[in-house]
Amino acid sequence: MGTVTFEQRGDVGSIILSNPPENELSREFASDLLQAVHDASASSIRSLVIQAEGPNFGTGGYVREWPGKDPHWFRTFIAEVNQAYAAIEALRIPTVCAVRGAVISGHYELVLRADLIIASDTASFTWVEANSGMTPLAGGLQRLAERIGRGRATAHVVMAETIDAREAERIGLVYRVEADNQLDRVAQALGEQLAKGATRGHAASRALLKAWSSGGVAGADALMLDLSMDLYSSVDAQNAINEIARAATQGEQYVPPAFIGR
Repeated sequence: MGTVTFEQRGDVGSIILSNPPENELSREFASDLLQAVHDASASSIRSLVIQAEGPNFGTGGYVREWPGKDPHWFRTFIAEVNQAYAAIEALRIPTVCAVRGAVISGHYELVLRADLIIASDTASFTWVEANSGMTPLAGGLQRLAERIGRGRATAHVVMAETIDAREAERIGLVYRVEADNQLDRVAQALGEQLAKGATRGHAASRALLKAWSSGGVAGADALMLDLSMDLYSSVDAQNAINEIARAATQGEQYVPPAFIGR
């Protein structure tokens, strides 16, 4: 078994960091993660949950692998990590990351690639780069700023802060906090809820947010119709429109039909 694996349960997929207790970020980890994302992409899933075995989501880079390596090796390693992380963002389905215990630096950056983050009440989020002469190398700083604001992100990183799950929820980093013994159940339930949604509609929403991330409101507005108009002719939207019209005609409350993802 590798350090990262993919599993499928119905319409929900799981990418599992499976090298506890640290789940250290090594070259093997980057390679295994990329393969797991490929497996997820090739499957029939309609949502994805990223989680970890053991008490910690992950404690950052496998630094014992680094001494004596030249800058070219390190640059390629970091590029491989970024490739695996970018592949998660490139998926056309909603993604949830469920974390417990330590979430440090490179693993923190992995978490920030998910659409929604849920945390156990044991979770803590830490940046160590300022204490090692580095800066986040896998897109973490800019994605953190996007979620919680530039000023708060700057302080969090340059002060090498550790924040707990409740603080992460308060500042908008985490969607919700759960008791540790409920985290896995809630993550699966959230994945199932998302998988029952209008998959094509979710994909368009995620694409619009990506456009906003790179081009602001104007950038998203420029792509909005191109990204959304094809939804009108989708099976899910047409079923919903017909049901809305029928309920309005009959004076009934609209109940969304079962979405089939097409």
